[in-house]
Amino acid sequence: QVQLVESGGGLVQAGGSLRLSCAASGRAFSRYVMGWFRQAPGKERENVAAISWSGSNTAYADSVKGRFTVSRDNAKNTVILQMNSLKPEDTAVYYCAADRSLTTVTIRRWNEYDYWGRGTQVTVSS
Repeated sequence: QVQLVESGGGLVQAGGSLRLSCAASGRAFSRYVMGWFRQAPGKERENVAAISWSGSNTAYADSVKGRFTVSRDNAKNTVILQMNSLKPEDTAVYYCAADRSLTTVTIRRWNEYDYWGRGTQVTVSS
């Protein structure tokens, strides 16, 4: 089992950057596929990025490709989402998720991940 805590959200102007962190505790973190999701009011939770247990494979939603970068440091049990060129439509609560049974890194539905953090709010003003 793994526990996840997100941090780094906040208010930023359009075109700005934010760096989200997900700190994980528990055993075998390095064996989990990690995902970043976001949920705006009235919308379904969507997967924006995913990273393999080794960090060598990543996947991004089309809406964030070229602007967001996901990385991980297994020695520090941390996953990072670097968000650049932010747009007002990026406004949402961002969640970190983990799953040990996934075998490929791709954009998935939220119910394919077993473990979740509580989220961090990102607001992008125009």
